[in-house]
This record gives sequence, C-alpha cells and structure tokens, in this order.
Amino acid sequence: MTKPAVAADQDGAGGGARKVPGRGSGAVRDRRRAVSGRLRGGELGLLPVLAGLVVIWVVMQILNPVFLSSANLTNLALESVPSGIIALGVVCVLLVGQIDLSVGSVSGLGAAVLAVLFVDRGLPAWVAAGAALALAGVIGWLYAQVHHRIGVPSFVITLGGLLGFLGVQLWLLGPKGSINLPFDSGLVTFAQLQFLPPWAAYTLVVVGAAALYATGAARAGERRRAGLDAASRQFLAGRSLALLAGLGAAVWYLNRDRGVGWMFVFFLALVLALHYVLSRTSFGRSMYAVGGGREAARRAGVKVRAVLTTAFVLCATLACLGGMLSAARLAAANQSSGGGDVNLNAIAAAVIGGTSLFGGRGSAFAALLGVLVIQSISSGLTLLNLDSAYRFMVTGGVLLLAVSLDAVARRSRVSHGRA
Repeated sequence: MTKPAVAADQDGAGGGARKVPGRGSGAVRDRRRAVSGRLRGGELGLLPVLAGLVVIWVVMQILNPVFLSSANLTNLALESVPSGIIALGVVCVLLVGQIDLSVGSVSGLGAAVLAVLFVDRGLPAWVAAGAALALAGVIGWLYAQVHHRIGVPSFVITLGGLLGFLGVQLWLLGPKGSINLPFDSGLVTFAQLQFLPPWAAYTLVVVGAAALYATGAARAGERRRAGLDAASRQFLAGRSLALLAGLGAAVWYLNRDRGVGWMFVFFLALVLALHYVLSRTSFGRSMYAVGGGREAARRAGVKVRAVLTTAFVLCATLACLGGMLSAARLAAANQSSGGGDVNLNAIAAAVIGGTSLFGGRGSAFAALLGVLVIQSISSGLTLLNLDSAYRFMVTGGVLLLAVSLDAVARRSRVSHGRA
C-alpha cells in the first residue's frame, strides 16, 4: 500500500506527470530569479570588466578614430599576449589566496636564459626554451617549499625573488646588457609575422561555436539526469550562434589588415585550457576550495600543500613563457626585459579581470579581459601622444575601481548570506 503513495508523492499532488526541470515558463522564471539573486548578492561575474572595456573603446574611438581600425586592433591583440600569459599565472596564485610579486623578474630571467642558450651557446631554440621553462618551474617549487616548511608569507618570498632574479638576469646578460634574437628564427617570426589564413581563422570560429554548444548540451544533459534545472537547447543554440556571429565579425574585421596572429591564438588556447582545468577538474575545484578557506579545504581532504605548490609552479612557468614571447616580439633580451610596469600590469590585469585578491574567486578569462583593458588604455593614450604618466594614472584608477568593486561585492555576499 505504500508504493502508490510514494509514486503519487514523486509525481506531485494530483498524480500528474512529473515536471521535467529546465522546461516551461516556470523554469525560465526560476532561472531569471536565480540570476537576479546572484546579482543582488554581489555575483557580478565578468559584467563590470566587459562594461568597462566597452566604455574604454568608445571613449578612445571618439578621441582618435584610428583606435578601432583593424591595423591597431591587430597590434593590440599581439601586444596583449605576453602580459596576458603572465597574468594567467597570477590568476592561479590569487585563486589559492597567495601572491607572486616576482613574475616580472622571472619573465625577464626566462628571456635572458633563452637568449644566452640560443644565441651565445648555439643550442636549438626549443632546447633553450625548455631549459628556461624548467628553471622557472624550479623557482616556483622553491617558493612553495619556503612557504610550507618555514612559514614565510608568499608576499615576502616573492619580493625577495623579484630582487634576486633581477640580479641573476643582469649577471647572465653580462656587460653588453642585450642579446639580439635572429630575425629569421622561428620564435621571432611566430611572435611578429605569422598570421592565420582567412579560411583557418573562420574554421576555428566555427569549431569554437560548435564546441560551445556541444559542451553546453552535455552539461545540460548531466543536470537533467540528476533532476536539476538545465539550460534549454534553444538557449544553447542561441548562445553558440551569437558567439559564431561575434567572432566571425571580429575575424572578418581583422582580416582587413593582417588577420589573427598565431601568437594570439596560442594565448586563447592557454586561456581555454586553464578554464577547463579550473571548471571541470577536481584539481580546479581544489584551488577554489583552498582559496576560500585553507583549513576547511584540508578538513575536506584536499591536499593543500600540493595545490599551493602547483599554483606557484604554474605561475612561474607562465611568467617565463610570457617573458620569452615578449623577447621574441622585440627580437631581443635586454636588461629592461621584465622590468618597468610588466610586473604590476600582469597583477593588475588579473585583478581588473575579476580575480579576487582575497582568494577563491576568479577565472582564466580574467587574464584575457584584464589585459585587454590595460592594453587598450596603453594603445589609446599612445595614439593620443600622451606620455606614460597618464597611462600609469589611468591604469591605477581602473585597478583601484576593480578592487573596490570586489570588496563591495564580497561584503554584499556576506550580508546577503547572513540575511
């Protein structure tokens, strides 16, 4: 006699068919209410940085009509890559609640090691690059060991690394202070001259839109099988078509000049790879857990030390990679490689893009959007013939605004949770 009661209870009052999650106007209203609740609770996501990027582009275009030309946007995309890759590493350490102040010095050291081994010692470029990346990985591992075994804060460890590895860079370059990379080398041509053929660029756009729909459909299917609300196929198709149209228009516009650089495609591939790791793997969830609360993560069974070590190694390795690509863009490694505002721009890009300084919040796309904001400011002010003083002031103001928004959103989340 209990089985019919259970069945009736599962089917709902009145014995009607069970409502499938994700279908019908009620599910749409629930989804809208959920989005509205996240916004009220401070879950702004990437909306602020996207809005800021649009405002910057509109203002710069009004001040100088050359800003949104296909030639300038092509240059902007390529110039964003080295700092963007370094910012990807910064995202990793910020997610686990740490900081690395030496990314600029490590990037300059990587450029110096590459130049010395490739040019002075005559090793193949891939061997020199591999040695530089291995050295950077060891540096990140040493940071983690000092932090774990001695308890020195990462702020102090990496501040020491900033000074120490700058000295190593200057020592490697020697009295001449600069080593030119051959213009006909694969590294330089990759960073300066290699662009996708139009057909290849459009093919990547189609593949990207199809992959977005496929992954979204798979995720929705998993949620439906678990009895959870899921996006409809119409929504997934519309999102993919919007991406197809937007990226297709961007590729068409860039192809009016030189097109899409292979180096920028490489950067996008790194962003997508890190996004997959952070959003779809247990290691990525562990990084968010450690950043949200180290002790709670440890009690939940997360290997905190291993996660922190991996974050430091990733940060140093990506900093080295960004430094080598920056040297390839200039066709030289010198004493200023990794210096100047490289360090602060990489950290600022991660924070402006939405990665929290408090840990546990952020994404790989933060590096992409943040570096586009910074590079847009730099490119726009350069076209206006304004010196670096204005760029520093504007970038500093944008960084302060981004951190303020993060702090306000964090306080809003706390109060919303208590309510």
